[in-house]
Amino acid sequence: GPGALRFPDMIGRALLASLLALHLAAVPAAAAPDDCRPEKGTLQLPAGEPWAQKRLDVKNAWRLTRGAGVTVAVIDSGVDYGHPQLRVSKIVDETHTGHHDCVGHGTAVSGIIAARYVAGVPFHGVAPDARLVVLKQSNKRDGDIRKLVDAINHAVDAGADVINVSVRASDHTSLRAAVQRALASDIVVVAAAGNVTGPDDESVPAYPAAYDGVLSVGGAAPDGRRVDSSNAATPVGVVGPGTDITAPWPGKAYKRGLEGTSYATPYVAGTAALVRARFPGLNQEQVRRRIIATADGTAGAGTGAGMVNPVLAVTAVLPYEAANAPVVADPPPTALPADAIAKVPPRDETAIGIATAVGGGALLAAMVAVALALLVPLGRRRGWRPGRTS
Repeated sequence: GPGALRFPDMIGRALLASLLALHLAAVPAAAAPDDCRPEKGTLQLPAGEPWAQKRLDVKNAWRLTRGAGVTVAVIDSGVDYGHPQLRVSKIVDETHTGHHDCVGHGTAVSGIIAARYVAGVPFHGVAPDARLVVLKQSNKRDGDIRKLVDAINHAVDAGADVINVSVRASDHTSLRAAVQRALASDIVVVAAAGNVTGPDDESVPAYPAAYDGVLSVGGAAPDGRRVDSSNAATPVGVVGPGTDITAPWPGKAYKRGLEGTSYATPYVAGTAALVRARFPGLNQEQVRRRIIATADGTAGAGTGAGMVNPVLAVTAVLPYEAANAPVVADPPPTALPADAIAKVPPRDETAIGIATAVGGGALLAAMVAVALALLVPLGRRRGWRPGRTS
């Protein structure tokens, strides 16, 4: 009758339904995280800037660049996509559990790198105009090394200029190959030196930070000295602020009192974004060497060349660079001494006092000489002689 389904159509539809069922069975369902409840943050921040921002003087570097045109890939725990200070261009979910940040770590790291400057908000990122690509590789602080490898490779495919890896892993052939591929693709790889959480951590280096060519970052206090939680077993290029850190947090909030090399690393990755934007002709190795050369100077074991200095990194003319042509000589030096970049010397109050006294004495002597030159001829014209009284 009218509208009746013919037998061939029934067979066709049944076959289509069977194929669709097989297809769906072959595609793994996105499993929800077991516990997606990050710690609560705060919606209120103190009026003053966090110490890390004041210490690095990032706004001073913004006179030359804010990181525009540079893509930074953040391999971490996801991101709070709706945070008002974060603009995320792309999210790659290696976990197949959604982009939500169930830890808070990835949101904090992303914010330290590129949180937008908002008037009245004391927090801002190092390179607020940089383009963020977030690769979620875990719902925990540390994840599957296979997902870390996939994330690095996907960051390369996404055209990253800088990769931030605030994750500690063990040495593995596939991880080493992924890092080498990134370096060969002219990407600056910045990685955390790792935290000391127990006696087993103190003598074991962290990867990928310990690989050649990676800019390894330790954690430092305001005075530039290594914080106890920073792993000195990993070779360190520079240190970044690694204690009492303030950063964006899931729930459109902020978190205070954060600590660890994983939070020091994005300060250096943000600086790398500034350098790449300011000097687009430098390759990844030259960018890494520039950041090391312009650091504040070592403060002991585990601090490398010292605290990262974004202002010097985008302004200094290095000894192995031609004036007005910031291209590192080939081959570049293996390392520069801590005093390779001239720093402003401290005030020498003793020398200043001596110079003032000498200068004052010289001025007084000159005044006496001038007075004698004028008064003696005048006295002689009036009949004055030495020893004569009137």
